[in-house]
Amino acid sequence: MTEVAGQPSGAAPEPSPAELAAARSVFGQHVDSARAFVGHLSSSGIERGLLGPREVPRLWGRHVLNCAVVADLMSSDSTVVDVGSGAGLPGLAIAIARPDLHLHLVEPLERRVTWLAEVIEDLSLTNVTVHRARAEQVIGDIAGDYVTARAVSALTTLAGWTIPLSKPGGAVLAIKGQSAAEEIEKARKVIRKLGGGTPEIVTVGTDVLEEPTTVVRIPVRPA
Repeated sequence: MTEVAGQPSGAAPEPSPAELAAARSVFGQHVDSARAFVGHLSSSGIERGLLGPREVPRLWGRHVLNCAVVADLMSSDSTVVDVGSGAGLPGLAIAIARPDLHLHLVEPLERRVTWLAEVIEDLSLTNVTVHRARAEQVIGDIAGDYVTARAVSALTTLAGWTIPLSKPGGAVLAIKGQSAAEEIEKARKVIRKLGGGTPEIVTVGTDVLEEPTTVVRIPVRPA
């Protein structure tokens, strides 16, 4: 693998024993690629302002593993559109964990797109395509069986960016926190108007993570 921003991509913070066990379970034979991804996040990702330095100790549990377990909700050989990919969370984490999936990363900021492309090349990920665009600009050009997002916006706004990018019969998978139920209540009318079904809160990673991941799953009605 090459170096990015002068630091080897493999120079990742070491996971705790529990995080390492989780990483081996989630990433399997691709755990070394996950290590390299964490190395990029902790070096060039910090240097270029994609993450704050205080996040380094939490990269494994709070970020990479937290995102990767969302792939448990996805069927084999599916297409995934990740909106507002930023530092590749959740898009690249899912792509590493599930090589059978094809990921479209949608990110409007050039510096982030450049970083994502460098990491994809370094990790030799062949199942990822990056689009420099806002979500609304790629509606009609790409569509996913699943549309993902993390720390992008509240559901009232996020629904308008994600539901139109889902294939009929697909689903939006939005990673959320404690505000998930409140956000759903505020967004119900918007979701229904856009063609979304009844949203539900799903917890993933309960068997491997100390803090499982909360996902709002919104089914998209068939055409």
